[in-house]
Amino acid sequence: MYIVSIYDYLRFVSVKGNITLLWLRQDLRWQDNSALAAAIAAGDPILPVYIDDRAAAGDWAPGAASRWFLHHALAAWEQSLATLGGRLCYLQGDSMLELPALAAATGAVRVYWNRRYEGPLREQDAAIKKALRASGIEVNSYNSRLLHEPHTVSTDGGQAYKVYTPYWRKVKDRRLEPPVRIDLAAAQFVKGATPGLSLEALGLLPEHAWHHKLAAHWTVSEAAAQQQLEQFLAAAVDNYATDRDVPMVAGTSRLSPYLHWGLIGPRQVMQRLHAAHDLQAQGPQIFAREIYWREFAYNVLYHFPHTPDSPLQQKYADFPWETDRSVLQRWQRGRTGYPIVDAGMRELYATGWMHNRVRMIVSSLLVKHLLQDWRDGARWFWDTLVDADLASNTLGWQWSGGCGADAAPYFRIFNPMTQGKKFDPEGDYVRRWVPELARLPAKYIHEPWEAPSGILAYAGLKLGADYPEPIIDHKEGRARALAALEKNKG
Repeated sequence: MYIVSIYDYLRFVSVKGNITLLWLRQDLRWQDNSALAAAIAAGDPILPVYIDDRAAAGDWAPGAASRWFLHHALAAWEQSLATLGGRLCYLQGDSMLELPALAAATGAVRVYWNRRYEGPLREQDAAIKKALRASGIEVNSYNSRLLHEPHTVSTDGGQAYKVYTPYWRKVKDRRLEPPVRIDLAAAQFVKGATPGLSLEALGLLPEHAWHHKLAAHWTVSEAAAQQQLEQFLAAAVDNYATDRDVPMVAGTSRLSPYLHWGLIGPRQVMQRLHAAHDLQAQGPQIFAREIYWREFAYNVLYHFPHTPDSPLQQKYADFPWETDRSVLQRWQRGRTGYPIVDAGMRELYATGWMHNRVRMIVSSLLVKHLLQDWRDGARWFWDTLVDADLASNTLGWQWSGGCGADAAPYFRIFNPMTQGKKFDPEGDYVRRWVPELARLPAKYIHEPWEAPSGILAYAGLKLGADYPEPIIDHKEGRARALAALEKNKG
């Protein structure tokens, strides 16, 4: 039975009585789910509900790749719920209207959810909580997304942190809450017909067919997230200090999309890391710091909610960007003429993910050499990354633009050839994603314009035809960036 209007809820009576509504958002896992644990402890039948309310996030509603991941995460959660005899209620529209209407129609006595930290979503949650309580419904929210919620961390002077290292020192020795244990045997779920739409009716899957290839690179489930963690801890974390910078080595955890949509939680990650490894060892310690870097990103977003659209450092508010759509499109399509950059951009479009070291290189080229607004880069990542996360995406792009928290100075400009030679010395990563350069020897693969004509002919490569000339000369781009910086100072 599907109901598509909130007014129809009042006529829906097959689910009625003392029930608990469990409002799912970015917490699509069964274990270490604080709101789910509380709902089970309440003792009444549970009706899980997911509301597709993209308008609530304003301009930062989930992008195409992220929606693809979300669709499959919901499908996996729904499948697990069905084995327990329950049904997942899908709604679409304004949560401020949909959730109270569902509560009224079903006779729900309580509504539980896990907290969100993005500014508009926090405001919406507060308004819904107030409205539901005014109607006599018990409402509780919980932390299931972070190790330390932003409102619990501040400087000794009570200020928000803007630099990572002092933040890390403040929280690194804090006691960590263990993952919440869930007793599914004690759970009761509402059975039979439930109101709402089908998952397919939400239209989360992008219209463009490019997303079909993502399935070859990602298995989307809670079990897959756990398997990814265990594989990383067993095979890669010990060498994380060095291997995390090499894009052709499986040296990173690739947990970011699972963390974003809550198929795994940071408490689970840290508990397993502590259990399996000595955190005084270099690799595990640096990985732990990366988990806390994610925490820092949420801390900044929480205290400075304007930062997705405006620089944290206001002196960059009027930076002289040279917006050029054709330049941006060449960067997006991996046609800049800088092999390490083009490899990264093509990896992104093919897989929905990009190696973190390469993210820094491609973003530096865009905002420094090409003087394109960091927000344009952030928007492209937002739409094409399966792990698009507002806190991390904003912090990363403002770091590259030199205008955010703990940002690299604007005058720090990556040399894409040096970066390529250092982290892809044999050119294997470039050959994987830029096949037209595959026959170039390693000596020239990061700067094919330096190759003698005979080498280019052997490689079957004509620069400017088979592969573009650099979109801008490195020295020229660096000089232009520094000139823009001086202009901004004036």
